[in-house]
Amino acid sequence: MAVAPVPLWAVCVLRVALATVYFQEEFLDGERWRNRWVQSTNDSQFGHFRLSSGKFYGHKEKDKGLQTTQNGRFYAISARFKPFSNKGKTLVVQYTVKHEQKMDCGGGYVKIFPADVDQKNLNGKSQYYIMFGPDICGFDIKKVHVILHFKNQYHSNKKSIRCKVDGFTHLYALVLRPDLTYEVKIDGQSIESGDIEYDWNLTSLKKMEKSSAESKDWDQAKDDKSQDWEKHFLDASASKPSDWNSELDGDWQAPMLQKPPYQDGLKPEGIDKDVWLHQKLKNTHYLTEYDLSEFENIGAIGLELWQVRSGTIFDNFLITDDEEYAENFGKATWGETKGPEREMDAIQAKEEVKKAREEDEEELLMGRFGGHDKGFQRFHRRDEF
Repeated sequence: MAVAPVPLWAVCVLRVALATVYFQEEFLDGERWRNRWVQSTNDSQFGHFRLSSGKFYGHKEKDKGLQTTQNGRFYAISARFKPFSNKGKTLVVQYTVKHEQKMDCGGGYVKIFPADVDQKNLNGKSQYYIMFGPDICGFDIKKVHVILHFKNQYHSNKKSIRCKVDGFTHLYALVLRPDLTYEVKIDGQSIESGDIEYDWNLTSLKKMEKSSAESKDWDQAKDDKSQDWEKHFLDASASKPSDWNSELDGDWQAPMLQKPPYQDGLKPEGIDKDVWLHQKLKNTHYLTEYDLSEFENIGAIGLELWQVRSGTIFDNFLITDDEEYAENFGKATWGETKGPEREMDAIQAKEEVKKAREEDEEELLMGRFGGHDKGFQRFHRRDEF
């Protein structure tokens, strides 16, 4: 009996049903965004946001997002959602950012906060879980930040990830997986990936964890005073025989010695701690699981940054546990408007060139026919602007 093929639309619906969307914001309901986003009042000098699609866009309404409006300001704004934990799940943080002012120095990143963040007092000292996105300043800094909070410290990715520096809208996505791998995507393309344990500065913390666990186990072993306590341990004085053939005989191991029954008042002497730990580590998997990139109380997303020149537009925010959903969402938003946006920019550029040429010709003609003063005044005003 033949089985009818499942239509594509049904597969897409199932995919959406399986995905968990924790937060999604496209600013499609006009000024009602102010009911969802909270401007920090921690500092009266914080810059303000407005809803705008910018000077050029792919779609006037769909491309509207939060735009910075004041030069030389810090900004702090956030939106709250139902708290969740990503433990054992994939976490995708995605959004679009457009530096149409051609950013000279400032941030374009987002922060993911715990649910108990004080939105009204949001500032640079507010604890966050994740900081992700572009940061540009001068010729030296053009990077994508990927900072994770772990053990009360912030840790940056060791790799240098370059961000986009032009004035168009770009799609940024960070994927953190439960197998401790990660991926950074820009405009749907993977630009960096790897293992979180190796690509973050966590070595010293891992050693501290390991040392603490080993010391605890060793102290417990010394304090165990069971009457029938017996201990098998490696003979540290033994050495591999000279005629031992590893290919034929396998890996050589030192012989095990047996400690006489333990008696009250005596100490388990004769067991070298390093030898005991060696055997312990052979039988126990240390450091196999850590709470790296796992956060128990995710509950807010925000923009907390500094900009010298304002004009950046943030849009299409998404937090989900499904990579495919995020990819499709990116295609349905940024993917649909990226082409028309560049077309509009090209048209405007041609019009500006044409207008500038016409103004130059007009000034030249006025100069020939005695309009020197008027031409000078027009040039002077443009120079001031």
